Amino acid sequence: MATVVEKTGIKREKGWLYYLDKKGDVSRARMARGGGKVPKGRPQRVVKCGIEREEGFLYFIDKKGHVCKVKMVRRRKTAARRTPARKSATRKRTTTRRTAGKKTARKKAARRSTARKRTAAKKTPRRSKTSRRRTTTGRARR
Repeated sequence: MATVVEKTGIKREKGWLYYLDKKGDVSRARMARGGGKVPKGRPQRVVKCGIEREEGFLYFIDKKGHVCKVKMVRRRKTAARRTPARKSATRKRTTTRRTAGKKTARKKAARRSTARKRTAAKKTPRRSKTSRRRTTTGRARR
């Protein structure tokens, strides 16, 4: 659960992002997708609190408008994670044949090659019927 650091009682307005700035004061900035045009300007200070931040805590403004903090939960690094226990070397390893996988791979490769041939055939330009009818003299055959 979060603990209240300071009771400010801020009334939030729509389209604004409320946060705790570097100096420990509550500020607000216009949201880019908050509805309406984004005015050019700096963030505004709403309440001067001067809160000293503690390391390992996340600070936020709750629904009531008070400044709260909660302990951050961070994941362990992959090296620090517990490694699974290795199985003993005395255990017999069994190998299984995977012929079905090879057959499906061959079928897929065959399908790909036929698909490529089809697309290549579609891309070749075809002569129109009128160009076939014309002879060297320019008259159309009937």
